[in-house]
Amino acid sequence: MVLVDRLWPRGVRKEALPHDEWCKDVAPSTDLRREFHGGGLGFERFAARYRAELEQEPAAEGVDRLRALAADGELWLLYAAKNTEHNHAVILAEVIRTTK
Repeated sequence: MVLVDRLWPRGVRKEALPHDEWCKDVAPSTDLRREFHGGGLGFERFAARYRAELEQEPAAEGVDRLRALAADGELWLLYAAKNTEHNHAVILAEVIRTTK
């Protein structure tokens, strides 16, 4: 299980969250996250900009790492978003499934 948020989930003690890794580099940039959560950016536009971020370092290296973990077996992405359909982890999972 890999936590893929830039920030630690509010109200959760680190020892209370079962995770193997914390991969901050694959999370959306602070500016992109703020713009999306502030309502100034729709999900489709957010998704396009986030995919572009994932192609740049250090995120691209993190995506490669997650692809390798997925190739070795089941990969669980942990995230703190309340919306289970419109969040960065959904996009990240699609990107990981896509082969280079």
